[in-house]
Amino acid sequence: MVNTTVSVGEDLFVIAIDGPAGAGKSTVARALADRLGLEYLDTGAMYRAITFAALAKDVSVYDVDAVAALSPHVEMTVEPGSVTVDGVDATAAIRGRDVTERVSAVAANSAVRADLVARQRQWGVERGGGVIEGRDIGTVVFPDARLKIYVTATPRVRAERRVGEIGGDVDDVESAIVERDRLDSTRSDSPLREADGSHTIDTSGRAVADIVEQIMEMLR
Repeated sequence: MVNTTVSVGEDLFVIAIDGPAGAGKSTVARALADRLGLEYLDTGAMYRAITFAALAKDVSVYDVDAVAALSPHVEMTVEPGSVTVDGVDATAAIRGRDVTERVSAVAANSAVRADLVARQRQWGVERGGGVIEGRDIGTVVFPDARLKIYVTATPRVRAERRVGEIGGDVDDVESAIVERDRLDSTRSDSPLREADGSHTIDTSGRAVADIVEQIMEMLR
C-alpha cells in the first residue's frame, strides 16, 4: 500500500487535479499550467507507460509480481504532448485500445503505485511544484497541495469526448467508462475519490477558459 500519511508538498506550489477518465482533467490542467506559467504532469500517462512496457515485453498486466518487478526499470519521459517509454515514442500507443483496456489492472498494482508515486513526488520537488493531474494527487501524492480540484462530468459527456478523440461507438465507450470508474473507485489501494478540502467542478457543457478562470478565482 502507498503511504498516505506522509506530509509532502507543504512548501511546494502544487495544484492537484483529480477525477475520472474523460472528465477533462488533462485539458484543464494544461490550460491552467499555461495560464500560471507552471509545469504540468499527467500522472495517468505514467500508468499507461508501465502498461505499454508490459505489453511490449509480453508481461501479463494481471501478473502482479511480474509487473511489480518490471515497473522500477521502465524509463519514461512524460511531457505535454509527448511520452517516451524505454526510448520508444509511445505518445499515440498509450492512448490506444490495447493499453486503455488494461491500464486499470496496472493502476491497481500496489507496487507500481508506490514506484510511480515516488517518481511523481520527485518531479514536484525538483520543480518546486506544478499542476499535477491524476486520480490520487490530492489524496495520496500531494495531500498538502496548495489547491485541490476534483474534475468530473457525466459518463455520456465523457464518452462523447473520447469518441471525438479516438473514435468508436458512444454507447460502448460509455459502458467502458462506467466500468473503469467502478474499478478505480473500488480498488483497495488509493481508490478514486474526492480529497479532503477539494473543490468539485463539473465540466459538462462548459468552456475550458471558463473553468480555468474559476480556478484562478479560487487561487486569488
